[in-house]
Amino acid sequence: MDNIKLSQCFITVDDADEALGFYRDALGLEVRNDVGYEGMRWVTLGSPEQPDVAVVLETPLPDPNASEADRQAVKDLLAKGLLRGVIFSTEDVDATFERVRAAGAEVLQEPVDQHYGVRDCAFRDPSGNMIRFARPKA
Repeated sequence: MDNIKLSQCFITVDDADEALGFYRDALGLEVRNDVGYEGMRWVTLGSPEQPDVAVVLETPLPDPNASEADRQAVKDLLAKGLLRGVIFSTEDVDATFERVRAAGAEVLQEPVDQHYGVRDCAFRDPSGNMIRFARPKA
């Protein structure tokens, strides 16, 4: 059987510099690449604990063949907070919550033991994406 692993995921942001304040400064992810190309920009970050997994911050619908109407539709969904973010795992949800909240992130949910077997909390990044932090309950 193939050994399939996640290597990258993408998060749409409307302002990469503002997003860096959240992902790099508040979460502690390291910047691995910051690329500008033909009017686009994408920033690759990752946890020092997972050098083979990256989160790529990208502008809304960077596909050069996308229509302006499609680009605007993605921007509208982003502004409404309707695009999906990611879930980070952490050893201590409460400590992560306090650290990220102290950095000024918008709190969506304080730490809660969920009926589906995790303790988690949630924040909104500067672009409106919901970012969760979770740990399986002991």
